[in-house]
Amino acid sequence: MEKANFVDYIRVFCKSGKGGAGSMHFMRTKFNAQAGPDGGDGGRGGHVILRGNSQLWTLLHLRWHKNLLAEDGENGSGDNCTGRFGKDIIIEVPLGTQARDEETGEVEAEILHDGQEVIWLPGGQGGKGNAFFKSPTNQTPEYAQPGMPGREGWKVVELKVLADVGLVGFPNAGKSTLLSTITAAKPKVADYAFTTLTPQLGMVEYRDNKSFCIADLPGIIEGAHEGKGLGHRFLRHIERNSVLLFLIPADSADHKKDFEVLVNELEQYNPELLDKQFLLAISKSDMLDEELKAAIAEELPEGVPHVFISSVTNQGLTELKDILWEALNKPVESKNSESAE
Repeated sequence: MEKANFVDYIRVFCKSGKGGAGSMHFMRTKFNAQAGPDGGDGGRGGHVILRGNSQLWTLLHLRWHKNLLAEDGENGSGDNCTGRFGKDIIIEVPLGTQARDEETGEVEAEILHDGQEVIWLPGGQGGKGNAFFKSPTNQTPEYAQPGMPGREGWKVVELKVLADVGLVGFPNAGKSTLLSTITAAKPKVADYAFTTLTPQLGMVEYRDNKSFCIADLPGIIEGAHEGKGLGHRFLRHIERNSVLLFLIPADSADHKKDFEVLVNELEQYNPELLDKQFLLAISKSDMLDEELKAAIAEELPEGVPHVFISSVTNQGLTELKDILWEALNKPVESKNSESAE
């Protein structure tokens, strides 16, 4: 059954706390009615904090919390008492979450590690009490600072799934079947288009107890960057993958053209995706003989490693894992060093 509760985009209203006002107070004792200023500082307003949680996979828990309001700081008081700090709001989010301002689109925070905390909206600073302003030339200051206001606004919290390998292909290319074969994931598999409506993750077991994460993304069709099919909604998840594995079925009429269409959709969405490493797998290859494989190999794009696989017969899956592992552990070459050469 599909994860109907997969939520990767949430719009929320956030407001950090206002700082408490400083106190204007003068000490009066039994023996000294003018003992001097003793007004304390106001407390800081509460922060709005993002915290990474590796046990979360979606933003579903934020769907029913559209207003995230931190507590205001308390005012200072006499006897140099500082006001209590406002209580912080801590928002736990899955790894790979970006937070940005809705109006400007500016990315304000990004969570990539478990337990990572980022102060998203800092609380307002508390005002200084009149005791702070006491000096030899101003022994009775009759003023104190007000608290600084907090920050507020409509924000967007967006999840981009973290995975080492992303599966890219047209609907019914065999992505879900491959994922269910090489991992323990149980994505929906059916003989009609768009069976995968949300990203599915799985861990691939490799040699010597090594493993890597692979993501099955909803099928892409021509014009996806313009909103066709499932549109570009899930293309954002590809930005997190270091390796992209293109799946093209063996019964395709033109394998090279299909590959070019997929690459063009990625380029139209974000040209930086072309800097990632591409691998090509011809799925459903159990229906091909050696002569057909050789003919298909000749028309495939040059410079892109390819492998013929079949998730039904497990043909080529070991070789596929080897190629993926090698690609993931390939040293990163600096473009600056290449240009210098």
